[in-house]
Amino acid sequence: MNAIEVKGVWRIFKTREGIVEALKDVNLEIRKGELFGLLGPNGAGKTTLIRILTTLLLPTRGKAYVLGYDTSTEELKIRPLINMVSGGEYSGYGLLTVKENLWMFSQFYGIPGKIAKKRIYEFAEKLRFKDILNKKVRNLSTGQRQKMNIARGFLTDPKVIFLDEPTLGLDVEVAREIRKFVKSWIMERDNRTVVLTTHYMHEAEQLCDRVAIINEGRIIAVDTVENLKKRISSEFSLVIKVSPKVDISWISSIDGVLKYLCREEENGMRLRIIMDKEESIGDLVDGFIKRGGKINYLNKEEPTLEDVFLKLTGRGLE
Repeated sequence: MNAIEVKGVWRIFKTREGIVEALKDVNLEIRKGELFGLLGPNGAGKTTLIRILTTLLLPTRGKAYVLGYDTSTEELKIRPLINMVSGGEYSGYGLLTVKENLWMFSQFYGIPGKIAKKRIYEFAEKLRFKDILNKKVRNLSTGQRQKMNIARGFLTDPKVIFLDEPTLGLDVEVAREIRKFVKSWIMERDNRTVVLTTHYMHEAEQLCDRVAIINEGRIIAVDTVENLKKRISSEFSLVIKVSPKVDISWISSIDGVLKYLCREEENGMRLRIIMDKEESIGDLVDGFIKRGGKINYLNKEEPTLEDVFLKLTGRGLE
């Protein structure tokens, strides 16, 4: 049995502007024991799908199952078996300490006291927050609070856990500790499943067994990271930093340019260009120089998951 099955799910909202199709005929299977990534830009439908799978939202059409239970009619059987952690959330009570908050959440789920206490200290050790167990939540930093949130989500030993942008806005070291913890947790038992949404391509590449790319409410690709990269194995990326900002409408006319993404920076722009002809690099450089641009950085890279995403959707995650 799969951990999650989504069959022909649509979710339609009525707004003042009209009808919005947040999900369009989504079909998806996530195996037990997988660390599965869900990638897509803002507004692609990721959060809507997660809300359906966590029984917080009903599908307009179609069916979704978690551990064999129908999310529309058997939510009371699903909820004790799952949990969810979001990035940037403020959970718990500020007047209570970290330890008191985690204890309180454990009792909501009916975890025996001895087991709850053991898990709290185990997670504090693994996530390296033993020093703040007696600190009030209102006095925590963003990273400390997210470590507590992660511990709260895993405290119930869920069969399926949903991590929605769990490292959003965290510094490098804290994000690394959380990723290490998630990876070790799923490897301890083969019946645990993690569903991860993230904006960070390197996070998906490091953690996920498979990923699904969702765009404009539709799943457009599902595979391992390596297999997705093979789709553009004959291509490469050119990363260029240019200052100041110049006209880039001409880039698509260069022979060998397949797609490109431009992000404006304080003193110029950063471009990621997918190409299949190395000899056209000189034409690109000449084009920027003719338009008054100075090349501050240029590097040719092998295909990444970001390139796959750009190739399939025509845009970046942000």
